[in-house]
Amino acid sequence: MAARTRSAKNRAGAPRSFNILVVGQAGRVGYEALLFAASLRRHDPDFAGRVIVAEPQPGPLWTSDPRMADDVRGALADLGAEIVPFDATHFGESYPNGNKIEALTCLPEGEPFIFFDSDTVVTGPLSHLPIDFDRPSASMNREGTWPTIELYGPGYTETWKALYDRFGLDFESSLDLTQPDEYWGRYLYFNAGWFFGPDPARFHRLFLDTALAIRDDRPEALVCQEIFPWLDQIALPLVIHALGGGRPGPELAGLDGDVTCHWRVLPLAYARETQATLTALEAAAAPNRIKKVLKDYDPMRRMIYQGRGHAVRALFDRDDLPRQEKMLRNRIKREGFWMR
Repeated sequence: MAARTRSAKNRAGAPRSFNILVVGQAGRVGYEALLFAASLRRHDPDFAGRVIVAEPQPGPLWTSDPRMADDVRGALADLGAEIVPFDATHFGESYPNGNKIEALTCLPEGEPFIFFDSDTVVTGPLSHLPIDFDRPSASMNREGTWPTIELYGPGYTETWKALYDRFGLDFESSLDLTQPDEYWGRYLYFNAGWFFGPDPARFHRLFLDTALAIRDDRPEALVCQEIFPWLDQIALPLVIHALGGGRPGPELAGLDGDVTCHWRVLPLAYARETQATLTALEAAAAPNRIKKVLKDYDPMRRMIYQGRGHAVRALFDRDDLPRQEKMLRNRIKREGFWMR
């Protein structure tokens, strides 16, 4: 009954309470999770849900201990985050993106949730967004990275329809008919940097079953397709469609705009994100109790605290950025500023 009450819409029309999930593990991802938690507490002090940091545990699918360092764990706890362990039983080190699938088991069943990649910064009042958790959705901040269309191979329609048919889903209702046929944007495709739903248990079961089926028994139309590292993003639209969700509406634009930003890699963030985003990121990293931990991670120490990020920013005109991320990366690498 408690979960039902928590999940119900407020009669006065206030946003629903929800939980946040990020993954935290040894190295980069743990430091990113700490920066995420610090930015949430700074820029959305009204957030009343649980912040759950899912931590993979040592096991046969990891060659080294994936748990976070003690100082990272302590700083997360000081911010009110809950560190919840989980075991990697299907992916682990061979496919770290699979953490986001298996980590869903850390969330309480029946309570609405949002998953964020750890390399995300909160820049505004996340808890105030009018999110309809009963209609799952995910980030549209993506490029046409999958599938790769070969000259004499299956096209976009044949490839995606094979997946919808494989899982008994209606393909036609997933299409954006404002986009031309055989253009990648016509087909339901998300960035898995954030996604949400009403029940993490059901979401987890569908996400895991779909990803494993694609990995282990893919349709014939996918035989020549590379599915790594895109497996999570291939499975995600099928899961969201199966749960009655779809593309996010304009009311959720802030999740890829002025409320959260999936910055991904610090040199890219300094090259292309808004000044407001970078100001929010640096403000979250500034308190001494956060700084003393984050500065142990070399890219954050150099980019954030020693000013290298601003040297990267000076390389680009944000009113005339290259259209493709690859061009940004290549310029940063040529100048010797690439780090991650």
